[in-house]
Amino acid sequence: MCAITMSRLVFSVLLVLAGSAQAKPWQGIRPGQSGALDVIGKFGEPTKKTEVKGQVVLLYSGLQAITGTVQTQFKLSPGGDTVARIDVYPAPVIDLAAVETSYGGRCDAKKPVEPCYFVKEAQGQKPYFVYLKLGLAVFFKDDGKTVSSFAFLPEKS
Repeated sequence: MCAITMSRLVFSVLLVLAGSAQAKPWQGIRPGQSGALDVIGKFGEPTKKTEVKGQVVLLYSGLQAITGTVQTQFKLSPGGDTVARIDVYPAPVIDLAAVETSYGGRCDAKKPVEPCYFVKEAQGQKPYFVYLKLGLAVFFKDDGKTVSSFAFLPEKS
């Protein structure tokens, strides 16, 4: 596959994953606003409905994986009626450069450009990117350059 075709494919997948240009809903589902019924209405019954650490999770994988993903998890708020977070595990390989091109580069205190990301490091975990104003976190595989998953969260002001 030629480089231009591959770049177009990656860009197209990123557009599908990204949602709109402002806050980052995914496939029309907006964390903090959309409900479980919105998810089921859009994607059908989940492959599995489970509870993790007291939180209901609607899981779409295998034959029910949403186009462009190998798995998607819709984590519901404690009441179980609102989507609190969406974790998307993309099917295509998406690298660090594609993330920065699509969402913005690292935040620079000297000349801020929005949107931008901060690198977060939790003890015992790999560093990840947080786009605060977009409500987006990007997690990387062990190589630190290839996306493992995206987390769509309620946006921060």
